[in-house]
Formats: sequence, C-alpha cells, structure tokens
Amino acid sequence: MHKDVLVIGAGISGIAAGYNLKKSCPKKSFSILEGRESIGGTWDLFKYPGIRSDSDMHTLGFRFKPWIHDKSIADGPSIMEYLHETIDEYKLKENILLNHRVASANWNSEKSLWELMIQANDEMLDMTCSFLFLCGGYYSYAKPHMPYFKNQENFEGKVIHPQFWDESLDYRNKKIAVIGSGATAVTIVPAIAEKAEHVVMVQRSPTYVVSGPSEDSINKFIRKILPIKATYFLIRWKNILYQSFTFFMARKYPERTKNKILDLAKSEIGSDNVNNHFTPSYKPWDQRICLVPDSDLFNAINAKKASVVTDTIKEFQSDGILLDSGKKVDADIIITATGIELNSLNDINVTIDNSKVNPNERLTYKGMMLSGVPNLAISFGYVNASWTLRADLTCEYVCRLINLMDKKGVACCEPIDDETAHGDDQLIDFTSGYFQRGLNQMPKQGNKAPWKNYQNYIKDIFAVRIFSIKDKNLSFYNYKNK
Repeated sequence: MHKDVLVIGAGISGIAAGYNLKKSCPKKSFSILEGRESIGGTWDLFKYPGIRSDSDMHTLGFRFKPWIHDKSIADGPSIMEYLHETIDEYKLKENILLNHRVASANWNSEKSLWELMIQANDEMLDMTCSFLFLCGGYYSYAKPHMPYFKNQENFEGKVIHPQFWDESLDYRNKKIAVIGSGATAVTIVPAIAEKAEHVVMVQRSPTYVVSGPSEDSINKFIRKILPIKATYFLIRWKNILYQSFTFFMARKYPERTKNKILDLAKSEIGSDNVNNHFTPSYKPWDQRICLVPDSDLFNAINAKKASVVTDTIKEFQSDGILLDSGKKVDADIIITATGIELNSLNDINVTIDNSKVNPNERLTYKGMMLSGVPNLAISFGYVNASWTLRADLTCEYVCRLINLMDKKGVACCEPIDDETAHGDDQLIDFTSGYFQRGLNQMPKQGNKAPWKNYQNYIKDIFAVRIFSIKDKNLSFYNYKNK
C-alpha cells in the first residue's frame, strides 16, 4: 500500500497533521498510523489520578478548534473528549489506522520512497510513502525511566510507575511515598492525598512550583460578550504573549524571577517549607516550572495530608524507604514518578538505503527536519510553552513544503548540512534529568538560523508562515538528476 504522506502517531501532533493535510493538501493521500489501540497519545496512555494539562488549554488546544470549557487547566478525560471531537468534526477517523506500529522505515533513494515495516496486530505489513511525518512524541511509550533502588525487591507493598498505572489500585487510607518532584509527582500527590492516610513526596532536589487558577477569569468574562472563536483567539494570544514575556524576563532577570516565585510559594506554605523543599539550585526555566492549579499541592501540605522530604534514597525496606540521612519514610505503596525515556524517532529504526540514521549525528533544521534526511519531518514541541503551538506550526510548514515540491515537480527535499553552523550542539538549553539522559537520542542544533532552535513561538511564526521556504540550506531534487 502506498500513501503520499504517512503520519506516525494519533496524538495531538498527529491529529493536527491530519487536519492540515486535509485543509492544505486535499489531493494528497495520507494515513495516520497509531501503534496503540486508541487515539490520544499521552492523554490516553497516562491514567494516574489527577492527570491533567500543565499548560493552559487555550494554547495546548488546536489553533483551529476552540477550547470552550471553563477549565483552562483541564483533566485528562476532558482533553481526550476534545481530541475525539476534533477527529469527528474534521472527519479524520477514516484516515487513522489503529494497532499499526511502525517497526522500521527505510528511505530508498533510487525509488525516492520511504519503505515501512508495520506490525498490525499479529501480522507484518509493507507500506510506502513519499513523505514521512513523525508525530509520535518525544519519549518511549513502552519504556519509562525506572532506576533500580537498592533492595527494592524487599519492599512488601505495591510499587507502581505512573506510566503503567493500575486503575484498580486501592490507595484509600494507605501510606504512600511518591518518588520524584516533576510535573507528574506534583499532580499525583494532591490527587491521592484526598483518600490516602498520608502522602510523602520524596525528592532528590527541589523544583520550582507555581500556583495558578484552573479557570481563566478573563476568558469567562469575554465569552459573555464575544463569539467563541473570537474569545478563543484573544485568550490564546493573551496567554502566548504572557508566556513569552515571563520566559524572557526569567532569562534576563533570573534572580528577580526566582525571588518572585519563592515569595509566592512562601505566602502559601511558609518559609520553612519553601527554604527546605521548594528552592532549586538552578535558574528558572533551566528546567520546566511546575504548575499547581488552585494551589492543590500547597493545600494538601497545609492540611497535613501530604509532606515533602528532600533527601537521597539509601534503600528500600519491607515497609518503606530508608534515606541517606537516616530518616525513614513509611509506605504501603511506592509510586516511582521518576520520568520518561527520550526517543526522537518514535521508536522506529530509521535508515537511508539501509544505513542507520543516528539523530545525534545530525543538525535539526528549523526544529523539524534533520540534515541529510530526505522527505522526513518531526513534530517536537516547546519546553517553555505548550506543545501544540509548535506542533501546529510544524504541520503548516510540512504542508507548505509538500505543495512547493509539487510546484517544482520534484520528488525529494533535503536539508543540507552547513558546516559553518556547527557549534551549539545541545538541541535545547535544558537541564532536566530526562533530557540530559536522552541527549544521545536527540539531534544537535546549530549556532544560527535555520539550524538554531530558538524556542520562540513568535519568531517561529515568521519562519513558518511568512518567510519563504526556499533557502540555500534546503535542496529540492529528483534522484536521477541529483
């Protein structure tokens, strides 16, 4: 079976790709291949209590599909409902093939085609496409980060990773330890604290935590006087500009920003808690800042339903965790919110003429293509803003690129490595553990456009929507004439 475009993944990026292909490339055939049995990506995979967005839904939502609910920070089921509505509204179901996991993708230069091996239930299928668009996210769905803790086999209770949450787990009136301090941990702790006897968040080092309202009062007001689409547009841009401004200020004035965040936290849970457990050693936005809606984590701490311990783990014991300080955390259940494993190529063995493609050996072009790899795009969102903002732009760019190839009458487009652009290397200036662990999976960035990854939505708008696609770094050709 051949398709003009194959999209990998039916999560946020894949759905955005489907919409844009139908709208901007109506004559192109395409399929969205989803390895799992349902759509939704992250929002279908994670089932842990309290699962929610950590970005506002006016920017995490699609540009073309207004978010109409009061909650700006939305729970997982509401997001899944929104994704299903989008699929139905734009008739994308006919393009989605579930239980189709791509094992390998080889670019055949002579044929100017991608040749894919796909596991569909219990059989292997062959498919080809002219353009391959990887929209399966940036981490492995099958393998989370699960470090071994000394003597963890001695623990007599339940150990569970949030990526593989057991929805039958009964944590009522139980002592629970949550290992980690990232977005998942700060979400789970207040959610389970409502029913548990007590929850302890065990962290090796603190994270910046900021409280914010789950509902946008300005949105609720404007909706009373303006149509839905106009309201969505205005609130979306309000949030984009606010996020851009706060990120800029954090980078320009890190100490001032740090003090502001800590002062706000102190007003919620007191100086002792903040000084001991919520004062990171790094600058704001060196790692992602965690949002807690309506102060839920702080409220759980104030109510004595939850607490935080900052220490390193010596070993697991039969009834809890022994820390290096000698302190013991009693637990009936241990939740290892220890993070994800990065994967920039969607767990696909990508080759060119049967020679393996290692992303770490290539430059990223405009944050969405790889040097020396023809007819391939990757959706990779922002770390300082909503994923969907970048996904939407990437999908628009891919459609413009495909249409330009048709106009030129060529079968191939390929970013050509620019030796003068080498120098920056790390894709994103980010110190989070999961990112540092996965650097060998990530492409490198260059020291100048179009190879530099600016993490700037407004700058990217100009690069994607306004400026010409054609530049000296992007080669258009037919193989026989190359």
